[in-house]
Amino acid sequence: MKLVSWNVNGLRACLGKGFLEFFDRADADAFCLQETKMQEGQADLELPGYTQYWNSAEKKGYSGTAVFTRLPVVSAAYGIGIPEHDSEGRVITLEFEKFYLVNVYTPNSQRDLVRIDYRMAWEDAFRGYLAGLKEKKPVVVCGDMNVARWEIDLKNPKSNRGNAGFSDQERAKMEELLASGFVDSFRYFYPEMTGAYTWWSYKYNSRANNTGWRIDYFLASRELESRLEDSFIYPEVSGSDHCPICLLLDL
Repeated sequence: MKLVSWNVNGLRACLGKGFLEFFDRADADAFCLQETKMQEGQADLELPGYTQYWNSAEKKGYSGTAVFTRLPVVSAAYGIGIPEHDSEGRVITLEFEKFYLVNVYTPNSQRDLVRIDYRMAWEDAFRGYLAGLKEKKPVVVCGDMNVARWEIDLKNPKSNRGNAGFSDQERAKMEELLASGFVDSFRYFYPEMTGAYTWWSYKYNSRANNTGWRIDYFLASRELESRLEDSFIYPEVSGSDHCPICLLLDL
């Protein structure tokens, strides 16, 4: 089973930058998007064989998630069931026969951590939501989680210490989530790999210089650890300031 995740930073823009070519080449069983920045129907998107699931933000042109899948879906849910966290279109949960797939676009703490209090509340609520799912079936979580876990997960850890995405608070919440029963699938296979990033600033020729951050993840329930086949990054795929990532599962 092949799962792909990509923060497209505006799907309508990405459609003009090779999105469909990569989508066809990836041949994924489920393809998860974050930061779609659109409402369903605002783009002519025909994907034969795939069912489309959308969760758009109430604010136009902001945030938003989508999942396109050719797998049989038992049920679909949008948000995490808490109104204060569910207006920005950040979560889609699809229930499949053997597991839940949760597509998430985690809130950014923003410059000077002005949204850190909200981010901390979100983290606790989201972890609680996943715990409820895990009581029923194994869970795979994917998406832009807006945090670099380790120092090797960004090019310049010392100068970014304390900044949004690499604050002690955000990193601690990621470790707390993993301790609750999840595996960081990329680091499971490649614990010491450096230079493996999924996001690059548009400034300072960052992508050409590979001055990036790994902030996009596939997390899997510990029960699925023996089913993990590979987890990798597509750094060569452009079209967004993020690149796609992939998880292969033996399910």
